[in-house]
Amino acid sequence: MGSGSEALVGTWRLVSCFMEDVETKERKPVWGEHPNGFIVLSAGSRWIVIQTAEGRKAPQTDEDRAAAFKSMLAYSGKYRIEGNKIVINVDIAGDETWNGTEQVRYYRIDGDRLHIEAAPQPYANFGGKVMRGILIWMRE
Repeated sequence: MGSGSEALVGTWRLVSCFMEDVETKERKPVWGEHPNGFIVLSAGSRWIVIQTAEGRKAPQTDEDRAAAFKSMLAYSGKYRIEGNKIVINVDIAGDETWNGTEQVRYYRIDGDRLHIEAAPQPYANFGGKVMRGILIWMRE
């Protein structure tokens, strides 16, 4: 673990999540006004995150299950700190295309809030558009 990583260690609850279209700068609250989610960063450099949209219901059909999959994100991997950048080597994910990738996030801590921005990348849930996630987490 690198410098500054001690402040990241712990459990954080998702407060807000916007996806920003890199081209148009349009922002959408993709998980709703009250998103659900937790991120755990361990002292052993393990990153574990799950996010879901507000108002999800238990799926009853295959169509419901497909919609539920599109309204959540989950992945984990070992992380390293490089300045204000977190690089996660994904070893398990709800979306198999993430496995074996490096996910880059930029962060800053402001009191009990963790601000994370994802590096721009194409998102399947947005028709392959290049988007950037902007998230705020509160320390648990």
